[in-house]
Amino acid sequence: MNILGGLFGAVTNLGSTWLKNKAAEKQAKHEAKMNVIQNDADWEAKMADASASSWKDEFFSLVLSTPLFFIGYAIVVDDMTIIHRVEQAFAALNNLPDWYQYLLFIAVSASFGIKGADKVMNMRKK
Repeated sequence: MNILGGLFGAVTNLGSTWLKNKAAEKQAKHEAKMNVIQNDADWEAKMADASASSWKDEFFSLVLSTPLFFIGYAIVVDDMTIIHRVEQAFAALNNLPDWYQYLLFIAVSASFGIKGADKVMNMRKK
């Protein structure tokens, strides 16, 4: 009986150790995830503080809305050549090298704080 008791005690200790290790592993994974979340939040706060005095958001907003102003102006003054020139400008942008278009997209996305720009770029490739 003493051998069975010793064997049972060893198996119980082994099972107990295994359960403790599993719990510690889950806790470590949880802490790692929480650190990633905290680091993301810290980075976003720093970027928000840095862009508080920056004009790049306003610059990109003006650049992106310029074609709309020209199209509206062309309609008001009834000059369709302006609309044609806006179309030419977009065609010229479309003919730029892919790497430059990607860099421009990343710069604008970062300026507006858009996360997941890589996912949008992957959608564009399809």
